[in-house]
Amino acid sequence: VQLQACGGGLVQAGGSLRLSCAASGRAFNRYAWFRQAPGKEREFVATIRWSSGSTYLANSAKGRFTISRDNAKNTVYLQMNSLEPEDTAVYYCAADYTITIVTTVRGYEYWGQGTQVTVSS
Repeated sequence: VQLQACGGGLVQAGGSLRLSCAASGRAFNRYAWFRQAPGKEREFVATIRWSSGSTYLANSAKGRFTISRDNAKNTVYLQMNSLEPEDTAVYYCAADYTITIVTTVRGYEYWGQGTQVTVSS
């Protein structure tokens, strides 16, 4: 089982980035994005249920971020617009078999490596 996250980078405030998370080895029911800033705990950003495409976003992400999936590519995306310096963090994708909305780190068993997002002011 492997979750491969990519797409991070350096962007100016107000800019956009799209993160990708490609899953191989298994089909999961739910995927999520979390982020962890230096000195802070890992926090929930967004989640999507694979079968229905239904999504749930953290308040900090609503209106700016979109989580989506591509069935053919078995890939989940996080489109991030209107980025702010406060969005600077390592972003992680996660997956599990639960069909309910889960926003906790402990709720996901499978994790990809992080991808760094840096937003300059």
